[in-house]
Amino acid sequence: MRKMPRGPMAAALLALLLVGCAYQPGIVERMPDDDPGRLLEQAQQQAPEQAALTRLEAADILARQGQRTQALEIAGDIDDGLLTGRARARWALLLSGLGEELDDPWAVIQAGQDIDALDLSRDQADTLRQRLGLALLEVDEAGAAAEALLRAQADSGQEALNDPIWKALSRLDGRELSALRDGADDLTRGWLDLAELARNSAGDLERLFGRLDDWRERHPRHPAARRVPSDLLALRDLRGMEVDHIAVFLPESGPLSGVAGAIREGMRAHHLNAADGGSSARLSFIDASNSDLAALYREAENRGAQVVIGPLDKDQVTELENLDSVPLPTLALNYGHGERNQARGLFQYGLSAEDEARQSARRAWQDGHRRAVLMVPDNDWGRRVGEAFWSEWSERGGEVTNAVRYDPEGSVANAVRPALRVSGERARLGDIDMLFLLALPEYARQVPPTLDYYYAGELPIYATSHLFEGRLQPRLDHDLDDVQFIDIPWQIPDAAVGGEDALPFTTSYRQLREESDPALFRLMAMGVDAYELARRLPQFQAIPDSELFGATGTLRPGDDGRIQRQLPWARFVNGVPQPILIPGLFDLGSHGDGDGESP
Repeated sequence: MRKMPRGPMAAALLALLLVGCAYQPGIVERMPDDDPGRLLEQAQQQAPEQAALTRLEAADILARQGQRTQALEIAGDIDDGLLTGRARARWALLLSGLGEELDDPWAVIQAGQDIDALDLSRDQADTLRQRLGLALLEVDEAGAAAEALLRAQADSGQEALNDPIWKALSRLDGRELSALRDGADDLTRGWLDLAELARNSAGDLERLFGRLDDWRERHPRHPAARRVPSDLLALRDLRGMEVDHIAVFLPESGPLSGVAGAIREGMRAHHLNAADGGSSARLSFIDASNSDLAALYREAENRGAQVVIGPLDKDQVTELENLDSVPLPTLALNYGHGERNQARGLFQYGLSAEDEARQSARRAWQDGHRRAVLMVPDNDWGRRVGEAFWSEWSERGGEVTNAVRYDPEGSVANAVRPALRVSGERARLGDIDMLFLLALPEYARQVPPTLDYYYAGELPIYATSHLFEGRLQPRLDHDLDDVQFIDIPWQIPDAAVGGEDALPFTTSYRQLREESDPALFRLMAMGVDAYELARRLPQFQAIPDSELFGATGTLRPGDDGRIQRQLPWARFVNGVPQPILIPGLFDLGSHGDGDGESP
C-alpha cells in the first residue's frame, strides 16, 4: 500500500493537492458532492436561486453518467428565471442537447426561448439556434423554424442547413413568405425567390429546372446554389415521368352524384386554366356509378391513363386500401374505414371533418388549454368527429370534462346547460377552459349568445369549418364574434393568406367563386387540388415529404399515403373572418403538464 509522505514539505504538497481537487473551473461552481441524488435532496432545503443551481448540477452529472431521461426531466423543471449569466446559458445548452438526443422538441424550444439574452459564444448561439429551428420544424411551426434556421445559416454559412430550411419554406403560405421578405438580408431573399419559383412552376419539371438554372446564375454564392436542397435534386430523376393522362372515376348517378358533380366542375375548370397556362394533363372521365373497380381500372389502362383519381365511395376506397397494391397510382377521393392504408400506390384525399377536429385539438392544446367540453350533433357524423377530437386531445394529456350530443333541431340552451353544468342561470367553469363546437351555421350562431346569457361569454370556442357558409354575412355572423375556426384557404383568403392575390391557383379561384353555389365551393376546390395532387403522384412516391400548397390547405402525404391537410385559422371580428396571430410559441406554460391553467 502506498504511504502518504511526512514532514512540512509533505504537508504543503498535500494542501495543494486537496485545493487542486476541490477546484474545478466551470460555469457553475461545483459542489463537493457529485452524487446527483444527494444534490437533489439538498436543493429541497435551499433558497430558490441556489436550489436551481444545485438541480442544474445534478442534471449535468446525470447526463454525463448516461441517465439522460432523468437529466432531461430535472433540467426541464428548472425555472431558468432563477439562473443568471453563464449558468442560464449552461442550462439552455444542456436542455436543448438532451431534447435533441431524446427526440423531445418542446424541451429544445423551452431551452431556446430567449437565445439573444443568453451569455453564449457565437458558436454556442449557432448551435442552440440550429437545434431550435429543427425542433420548431418538427412541431410544424414552419414560420418560426425558417426564421431560426435562416439566421443560423447567416451566422455560420452552413450548407448542411439547406434541407431543413427548404422543408420549412415549403410549408409556408404566400403571406408567411411575404412576411419573411420584410427587412430580409440577401441570403433570405435568395431563399424566398427559390421557394416562389418552385411553387409557381405548377408541377412542370422542365419549367422548374429551367428557372432553377436561371436562379443559380443570379445567386452563384448562395448556399442553395452551391448545394441544391435534396428534395429539389430528387425531382431531376422524375423528368420524363410527368403525368400526361389522368383517368377520373366519378359516379354520374346515385347518391354521390351531386358531390361528384361539384368535384368534376372544379377539376374541369382548373384543367382548362392549366392548359391555357401551357401545363396540363389529359382527363378521361369514367362513370363509376355501377362498374366494379377491376372493370374501371381495365378501362383506364385501355385509354392509356398513367394515374387515377377516384373512387369517391368510401366502401370502394376501403376495398382498395386492403389490397397489396393498386393497378395504377391512385388518388382516392375519400378515406377508407381502416385505421391504415396498406396498398402500395394508393393515396387518399378528402375534406375530412375528423381531420379538422384533430387540428382543433392540437391548436387548443398549443394555446394552453387543458380541460375541454365538447358539443357535437347527436348523429353518426357528430360521433365520429367528437371521437377524433377526444382521441387527439387525450393523446396530448388533455381532459374532456364533459361532452354533449345535441339535437340539431332542438334548443341550443338545452345543450349548453348540461355542457356547462349551469346552476341557477350561471355556468360552472371551474373545470372547463375551452369548448369544441361542431355545428352548422344556423345552430352555431346561437351558441355564443347562449354562453353570454349563462355568464360564460369568455369561454374560448374552437370550431370546424362547418359553421361558416363561405360568404361574408356580417349581420348574421356577428353573433360568432371571437369564435376561432378552421377552413380552407379559398374560403377565407383574407385570413389565410392576406388576400385573393396570394391564393394558390388564383385564376381558377376567381372563375369558380364567381360561377359557383357557395354551398358547393369547397367541393370544387377539392376538385382543383385533386387534379394538382394527381399530377404530383410520382413526386409523392419518390419524395414522401413533398407538399402542395393548395386550395384546400397545405397538403402532404402521411406515411400510409393518406393526404394530411394543414388548414389556416380565423376568428370572427364584427362578423367577418380575420387572421389569428399565432400565439407566442415561447410561452412555455402552454406546454407544461396537464394541470396547467389556460392563459
